Amino acid sequence: MSPPGSAAIITRMPYKTDASKRLFDRSLGSLIEGGSSASRGPANFGDYPIFMVKGEGSRLFDADGNSYVDWMMSYGAVPLGHANPAVVAAAVQGASTGMHFATATEIELELAELIQEVIPSAEMVRFANTGTEAVMAAIRLARGFTGRPKILKFEGHYHGWYDDVLVSSNPQLRPSLGHRNSPVKIADSSGLNRRSQQDTIVVPWNDLPALERALNNNPGRIAAVITEGIMANMGVIPPQPGYLEGLRELTEAHDTLLLLDETVTGFRIAAGGCQAHYGITPDLSTFGKALGSGLPVAALVGRADIMDALSWGGVLHYGTQNASRIGLHVALASLKELVRDDAAAFKHTWEIGDSLCQGLRSVFTELNVNAIVQRVGPMFQILFTEKTEINDYRDFCTYVDRGKYQRFALALLPHGIYMSPAATLHSVATLAHSMEDVSFTLEAVRKACKDANLSE
Repeated sequence: MSPPGSAAIITRMPYKTDASKRLFDRSLGSLIEGGSSASRGPANFGDYPIFMVKGEGSRLFDADGNSYVDWMMSYGAVPLGHANPAVVAAAVQGASTGMHFATATEIELELAELIQEVIPSAEMVRFANTGTEAVMAAIRLARGFTGRPKILKFEGHYHGWYDDVLVSSNPQLRPSLGHRNSPVKIADSSGLNRRSQQDTIVVPWNDLPALERALNNNPGRIAAVITEGIMANMGVIPPQPGYLEGLRELTEAHDTLLLLDETVTGFRIAAGGCQAHYGITPDLSTFGKALGSGLPVAALVGRADIMDALSWGGVLHYGTQNASRIGLHVALASLKELVRDDAAAFKHTWEIGDSLCQGLRSVFTELNVNAIVQRVGPMFQILFTEKTEINDYRDFCTYVDRGKYQRFALALLPHGIYMSPAATLHSVATLAHSMEDVSFTLEAVRKACKDANLSE
């Protein structure tokens, strides 16, 4: 018998999205683009997005009654799958004893202590609500602790919608990027403070000489280098062998803090995050998404001497909703599930990711489709390109066919597969996914490739 939520029990019916269309039309009177984030709207989905009404295990169900194997999984925010019983029970327990106190609570202490156990660099912990908020606090803390004004970020990395780092994060035409030795900083939004990025240095990723040059050109001025451990805003681009270790060595040599943004990678790659998988020790780290298992919980963690600068508001970080009780109950239950039995959950997600990605490569070869699959463990993305590997932002902007990927992702919907239609995002395997889901997905991919005429 198939496990609950497996693709084997999905019954396919004629595909229609009339209810989603009606809801979208109605939403235009009150919601911009039909929702609360541009990534969920028609820019990615075409005429209108699909409105979901229920999630269970590895599946989503829409307003028309269609069911999908979900590989987006709330942008990776639900590592146990949808409506996991332990998470649901924790939410009920938290809500039944009071929604929020804005006081010191024991649950806050329990979660912080568990984070310290699984994240060796987390000597001290401060909770926030979102990854963006945690990054804002981390950058302020780095500047306050070091007394230095500048930060350094990498092309193609996304660290939230904070003005200082909302630069060179979205794909652009290659000529607009400038020379890699002197990248053009490209603001990602209108309305930014016009001085917000004066102290932000942008450097290509996976390029240690470029990083060293920037550090040498700004002696004693850079408070922190902020980076993703895996570039996850351009599909999935792993660090080159030795790159993160070299990054750590260079920041130490220049007495600059290393700020590792694990908003995306935390509690997905390994129990101890990306830093445990690659064996590096950052000075500060930020976590979000998977930490809250679907609720807004984020954390800033790091060296005790640096974190102590937050004491008494020396480096100010306030927030009425910081460490909300229901979110902490859910986060604690989720993290316990992820680390129990010697973190067996991660072994499962790596096996699912391995089976699916091997299968995808075989299907693309079989159908003569120019696509590659890049992954680290359960995180993966399909990139339509004639290249054999995409190593950085410039590669992505130059060689990846984002329009072809969108056609592919939309062609999967009628066959019961939900992946983000944006090539810049990625998919993720969770504890809820099964080998039956993998088989179902591979068959759907065969059909979608033919429907979208992707064969060369």
